[in-house]
Amino acid sequence: MGGQSGDNRILLVFDGDCAFCQTCVNAGHRFLPYMPAVRAWQGLDLGAVGLTREEVETSVRLLGPDGLRAHGARAIALLLALQPNVAWSVAGRVMLTPPVSGLAEAGYRLVSRYRHLLPGSTTCRMP
Repeated sequence: MGGQSGDNRILLVFDGDCAFCQTCVNAGHRFLPYMPAVRAWQGLDLGAVGLTREEVETSVRLLGPDGLRAHGARAIALLLALQPNVAWSVAGRVMLTPPVSGLAEAGYRLVSRYRHLLPGSTTCRMP
């Protein structure tokens, strides 16, 4: 498999201080055919990309052309919907459709809140 990073017009912003988050990014690179540019928010000029520290501390962000701005489960769903692999793309589109979208966001919030307790998260520093 092996995800290719490339489209620098789309940017995935995540918490680089969270080992669980880094594990998820690494899994994306390994299992998804397409990965956008990925940057930890700690290494970004947040103002230059139109984000605040509060926004990036609360959830992953997907930024792109034509005003694409998504966060949380919607950002993950859009990333999946962009995949050239039909199975991943369908999974993303399903996640974008109510009522699944509401369940996906609730699940994202639950994981986000307790990410410091999840496997691979031994160095996660919560705000």
